[in-house]
Amino acid sequence: MKAILYDAPRSFSYRDVSEPPIAEDDVLIRVKACGLCGTDLHIHEGEFGPRFPLIPGHEFAGEIAAVGAKVTGWQPGDRVVANCNRACGHCFQCRRGRFLHCENMEAYGIQMDGGFAEFLRVKAADVFAVSGLPWREAVMVEPTACAVHGMDVLAAKPGAEVLMFGAGPTGQVLAQLLKRNGAVRLTVAAPAGPKLDLAEQLSADRVVAVDRNDPEAHRRALRDISANGFDYVVEATGAPGMCAEAVRQVRRGGEVLIYGVYPEAATFPVNPFDVFRNEITIKGSFAQIHDFGRALAYLETGQVRVDRIVSDEFALEHWDRALENAWQRRGIKTVLFPPGA
Repeated sequence: MKAILYDAPRSFSYRDVSEPPIAEDDVLIRVKACGLCGTDLHIHEGEFGPRFPLIPGHEFAGEIAAVGAKVTGWQPGDRVVANCNRACGHCFQCRRGRFLHCENMEAYGIQMDGGFAEFLRVKAADVFAVSGLPWREAVMVEPTACAVHGMDVLAAKPGAEVLMFGAGPTGQVLAQLLKRNGAVRLTVAAPAGPKLDLAEQLSADRVVAVDRNDPEAHRRALRDISANGFDYVVEATGAPGMCAEAVRQVRRGGEVLIYGVYPEAATFPVNPFDVFRNEITIKGSFAQIHDFGRALAYLETGQVRVDRIVSDEFALEHWDRALENAWQRRGIKTVLFPPGA
């Protein structure tokens, strides 16, 4: 089969590899589409603990091609997605029910081969049926599940004034969830362009253009919207410098959610006296592990729309072009399609 195979960070090729054999509790998925995520850019650089050689890709959707001898409830031809994260079940964190904090976490596309290939082997227990979504939208189940977990972490109270920095693919989903789950007024701040325009159309009550060379401009605009700051501020850009900006914009007693994907070595300045005096809470939201069912419910009922988020499509063989497209932040969301998809 054809696949994108990394031998080491930044060292990849589109090549023929062996089709993965399946165990008795596995299913073999014929990949129909796989989304390119910001996490994949970090994996390209060797961050987030990838295990090489590796086929990346954790936002995959496809049809079951074969099932293991002990698999029940699934059959060839079923349309599916699969939860990419697997907890060990026996470490310190798992034994306390904190599976997302598993000390031995493995993920398809990071430590195990993923979906940038014609076929993918996954455990049948990780599979979810996907019915009415086109393939290009089905790849958004995993990002939506991450956003659902982000909502759990934030636990926003009804009637809240919320500010979100960033309007990337997952941010677009998170903004819709914020509007449906607590935000009486939602402001999205991001660079001017198609992403910010889409956020205004899908979810935001107000949008503010951010120019990182002139931060006072967006600060004035945000003060005009809410002079005392915001109850909740979500940082979803993945730019470390914007984390400090998020803390700056939260009101006394408010909460900041660090949601974007950042370089592992990144830092940002926080004034501890401000956190202490203003009783600011800073939270982090990392991935997801048990949220695919709720994500599918939002997408298949149309309560979260992703049809306009996917903006760029590439054949799998053009992985280098897709990478460049993502690095240059062109479009909103990139999806790749294997041969025959």
